[in-house]
Amino acid sequence: MIPEKNSKQNIDRFLGFQNEYDRYRPEAPEMIIKLLTDYLGTTPSLVADIGCGTGLSTFLWNDVAERVIGIEPNPDMLGKAIDKLSRLEAPQSITFVQGYSNQLPLASDSVDIVTCSQSFHWMDPESTLQEISRVLKKGGVFAAYDCDWPLSLQQNVEERYNQLISKTEELLASLLPNEERAHKWDKEGHLSRIKASGAFSFAREIVFHNLESCDAQRYIGLTLSQGGVQTVMKLDATLLEQDIADYTAAVEQHFKGRTLEVLISYRMRIGIK
Repeated sequence: MIPEKNSKQNIDRFLGFQNEYDRYRPEAPEMIIKLLTDYLGTTPSLVADIGCGTGLSTFLWNDVAERVIGIEPNPDMLGKAIDKLSRLEAPQSITFVQGYSNQLPLASDSVDIVTCSQSFHWMDPESTLQEISRVLKKGGVFAAYDCDWPLSLQQNVEERYNQLISKTEELLASLLPNEERAHKWDKEGHLSRIKASGAFSFAREIVFHNLESCDAQRYIGLTLSQGGVQTVMKLDATLLEQDIADYTAAVEQHFKGRTLEVLISYRMRIGIK
C-alpha cells in the first residue's frame, strides 16, 4: 500500500529503465561529503539517502559514515542498487530498503544527514520535510541537491535539448490526462519550502560544480534518461524518433568522437535542524 500523499505515477516513472539510468547519470561528487560534514561538524554515524534510485548518491558515503541507508520506492531502481551492492567485495556499511519519503523506516532523532539527490522534486514537500525533521538528530543536516540540465556544452546542442524537452512536455499533455501524469514540484521552490516548514533552524542554497568525462554517447544517454522522454518513448517511441535523431546528430557533430571534460553544475538546498 502506497502511503497517502505519494504518487504512483511518480514512483513508476523509471520502471524498466534502471540500467540506462545507472549507466548515464552522474554519481554524486565528493564535494558533497565536505559540504555536509562541515555543516554537521563531525563524521556522521548514520546517513539516509531518500529516493536513492540505483544508489548513485548512496555509495558516496560508504567509507565515511558508520551506517548508510538508501531508501527507494521504485522496485526496479531499488533492485539495481541492491545488485550493485552485492557485487562489492569488501564489507559494506550500506543497506538498501524500499520505503517512502514521508514514512521512513527510521527511528526518531537517529539520523545525522539526510540527502535527496535528484529526487526531492518528486516528493510531497510538506509531509516529507516533517518526516525528515522527525528522524534527524538535533543539529542534523538535510540536503536536497540537483544537477542543472542540460549540462554545459555548446549553444546549438543546448537549444536542441531544450526543444526536445519542450516537445516531450507537449506530447505528455496530449497523451495523458493530468491525473495520470507524474507531478513534480519546481526545484526553485525547494529553499522556500524548507524555510516555511518551520522544521529547521538554518537554511540556505549552495551552488557548486564538478567536472566529468563525457562522450557523445553519454551526453545523449543523459538526455534520454529524463523521465518525460522515457514516458513518451514507452507510450509511442515513434513520436520522438525524428527529434531524437536530429538531437543525436547535433551532439555527435560537436563531440566528433572525442571524450571531453564537461561541467556539471549543482544546486543544493540545505536545512539544519
